[in-house]
Amino acid sequence: MLKSILRKKLIKKRKSKVKSSSIISLKRFFSLIKNHNLKKKIIGGYFPVNNEIDDLDLLTELEKKKINISLPVIGLNNSMNFYSWSFNSILKTNKYGIPEPEKKKLVFPDIIIVPMVAFDERLYRLGYGGGYYDRYIEKILSKKKTLLIGFAHSCQKITRVPNSKYDRKLDYIITEKYILR
Repeated sequence: MLKSILRKKLIKKRKSKVKSSSIISLKRFFSLIKNHNLKKKIIGGYFPVNNEIDDLDLLTELEKKKINISLPVIGLNNSMNFYSWSFNSILKTNKYGIPEPEKKKLVFPDIIIVPMVAFDERLYRLGYGGGYYDRYIEKILSKKKTLLIGFAHSCQKITRVPNSKYDRKLDYIITEKYILR
């Protein structure tokens, strides 16, 4: 099945199955990354839209612990970068209706929380089709080791995500029910 057709079908399925925003257990997330010294790390999150798993409680908790958080900003030529952000900062809405921070401090996250449309047992994800995360992941992995953690509803799991040489596996996928490693 073509990715575009699969994507539309799965977004519709997510909207029908997920009535309210699911939240990932903070305990589950922190147990997964307990061996990482978070005080010296930058976490890249996302602003949830379209019934995605809500990571804002997690980002709030990280900020309370004085851990640096960031959000992605869409740029020219379908590029994406992460910029430092705080809940006290202003957000502006991009062309897709997604809130983004101001482009004040460019950062390169050590851990990136990745949204998705679907995932499979092999830790591949299907995104929205713009390739923003795929290109960004390729770019950041050429600069530094970065932990990639996908957030998804368990109902988004499919048998096999169609993938190409440009698609990157994630290190983990966390749902409201389990963690894939």
